[in-house]
Amino acid sequence: MNEDRVNDREPGVLPGPGDSAQESPNAGLQPTVVDAGGPTSAGASAAGAARKPGQGFTVRAVGIVGVAALVVVGSVLGAAALSSAGSSPRPANLKTVLTASHAAPATSAATITVTGNGEVEGTPDTATFNIGVSTTAHTAVEALEGNNTQVATLEQSLEQSGVQLKDMQTSWLNLSANTNSRGKVKNFTADDELTVTMNNLSNLGAALDAAVTATGNGVTLDGISFSISNQSALLGAARAQAMQAANTEATQVAAGGGLTLGPIVSITDQENAGQYVYYSQLNTAAPVAGTAVPVQPGQQQISVQVTVVYQLVASS
Repeated sequence: MNEDRVNDREPGVLPGPGDSAQESPNAGLQPTVVDAGGPTSAGASAAGAARKPGQGFTVRAVGIVGVAALVVVGSVLGAAALSSAGSSPRPANLKTVLTASHAAPATSAATITVTGNGEVEGTPDTATFNIGVSTTAHTAVEALEGNNTQVATLEQSLEQSGVQLKDMQTSWLNLSANTNSRGKVKNFTADDELTVTMNNLSNLGAALDAAVTATGNGVTLDGISFSISNQSALLGAARAQAMQAANTEATQVAAGGGLTLGPIVSITDQENAGQYVYYSQLNTAAPVAGTAVPVQPGQQQISVQVTVVYQLVASS
């Protein structure tokens, strides 16, 4: 026989409050009511036992259900606490790792930046000068033709003194009219100038003298500069001095801070090969044959500056 029928209840209806037939030790707890047929009031829940089958039913979960829920939640929290305090730590999740990596400050080795200078001297072996001819005539054609003849004579004289044609370059060419105070044209002047490079300095003075003698009154000489054709060896020596000077300075500064030099991080090299320039304006009206032009090349300074960045390490 159905037990619900024995207790005079319809199937699916749990005992209500005050039902002595099914009184339990937890009967004093307030029940939680869930009505599948819709919201119910306190009065409607008392009449739930009278509903017919098919009209919905009321489930009363006694207070022990709430106790069980608290036990389950407590078990979960306790397990999480035991897991976090275990001897084998769980790996951090990806978000935590990325956040920690981003927040960690970047560290870099300490460095020191110093500048060293090296300077050497050498004897120039090359001279560069400007020499030309200025010709004046009544007409422009006469001035230009006369100037062309004199320039050809000048070039021939330089070649005879050992200057190659490839070392002569036209650097100035001009034809202009000369006027009087009233603005009337009197005559014309043609100017032609060569930039000449000469590698045999021992014959430089004699070459200049011969060029002036061959050209005549219209010759002009404007400036001489000296240089060293091959500076590789001198630059190497100056660079070695500069690097040594930089290392010495860096070592002293590092020692003062209780550190020593580590590897070189970077080097910046700057060269400065100065030229000795002698300016002389020569315009002779009556060149003296056989007189060599005195020329002294002197000494040329070549300097190198380096900027070196060293790492610093703790002294052992």
